[in-house]
Amino acid sequence: MASEDFSDFSYAAPDGLKLHARIYGEANTGWPVVCLPGLTRNARDFHELALYLSSKAKRPRKVVAFDYRGRGQSDYDPDIGQYHVGVEAGDVLAGLSELGIEGAAFIGTSRGGLIIHVLGALKPAMLKAIVLNDIGPVIEAQGLAHIRTYLDRSPKPKTFAEAVDAQRRVHGASFPALFDADWARMAAAIYRDTDAGLVPDFDPALVDTLADADFTKPLPDLWPQFDALASVPMLAVRGGNSKLLSAATLDEMKNRHPGMESITVEGQGHAPFLETGDLPEEIADFLDRAEQARQK
Repeated sequence: MASEDFSDFSYAAPDGLKLHARIYGEANTGWPVVCLPGLTRNARDFHELALYLSSKAKRPRKVVAFDYRGRGQSDYDPDIGQYHVGVEAGDVLAGLSELGIEGAAFIGTSRGGLIIHVLGALKPAMLKAIVLNDIGPVIEAQGLAHIRTYLDRSPKPKTFAEAVDAQRRVHGASFPALFDADWARMAAAIYRDTDAGLVPDFDPALVDTLADADFTKPLPDLWPQFDALASVPMLAVRGGNSKLLSAATLDEMKNRHPGMESITVEGQGHAPFLETGDLPEEIADFLDRAEQARQK
């Protein structure tokens, strides 16, 4: 990845922790786009999509992709209780405040979508449009249990080639539509190279935040928070093989938010790669239409 494609932005969280984000297309106008990754993921997940939205789309936009605390280039938190969507939502707001961004379109993958629900309660005027990537008000317990099992048994590759093979072995059945280049990008986003070899680019303590979860029972839902977003233009993306967002939940989301658009990505699971296929163009088109409608 060429660093000239983006700039690094460092800022202090409300509790003083040093956090990081990437900024693409800093001088672009229109609604900026804020990208929020999954539980253990980081800003690199959005690199290809951010390049498209900031430089190749019909209306290039400024894109800000965040590393939450304990992920990517952000500092680890010694208190694992702070690895919480409420705290992380506050961190995102602090970063946007320092950047002078008062409103934006938000793209949230998995945990990022949960943070968007929290932002809707904390600062609803901030949300101009929303793209939820394989996440909704109901999280299927079996999907989260699958994530915990994978993290508990996370592979320890010694080389990048081993890292790519490990991801393909673990996730290949859910992602038959991916190509070699897709798996390589996935591995590059997950791991970082250290003196001790390749390691997952997140605080290992994050795994402990799921330790006490009881996945034999339904998880609390976020329907009230979702219903509060009914006036915000929304696009929901679901992996056809997703274990986290069910087709039934997606249907109910459409019932409760009649204007919501949706895309089901066949051959992918949790969560679809937003840079694959026609997704970049479809996301850019959705954002353009949402902004144009708001200006009328």
